[in-house]
Amino acid sequence: MSKNTVYSKNAPEPIGPYSQAIKFNNLLFTSGQIPIYPKTGNIVEGGIKEQGRQTLENLKAVIEAGGSDLSKVIKVNLFLANMDDFAAMNEVYAEYFGESKPARSALEASKLPKGALVEVDAIAFV
Repeated sequence: MSKNTVYSKNAPEPIGPYSQAIKFNNLLFTSGQIPIYPKTGNIVEGGIKEQGRQTLENLKAVIEAGGSDLSKVIKVNLFLANMDDFAAMNEVYAEYFGESKPARSALEASKLPKGALVEVDAIAFV
């Protein structure tokens, strides 16, 4: 059994004492990604669609750094600051996951880091 830390310069630096992802054998467990633009460290401007796209771009970068891709994601946890954004976030989500449709939970969270509107984590196989 092997456990390795995964890092992508194309995703935001962790804002706490955690790794972007951990690869354990043939599974990749990502930490939650929020809509931080990696080059500036700032939350992207705009609503749920803009923030959703950046969040999923960050997630994609981490997953790819771990040797996988979005088509190999098997479970997603989606956290929304406001469940009223559910339908709009689903539109963005479908752009990234298309027909692969991993298992997913979607929850409203009273507060997300840095005032983000969305946070996403995932499990993928490698």
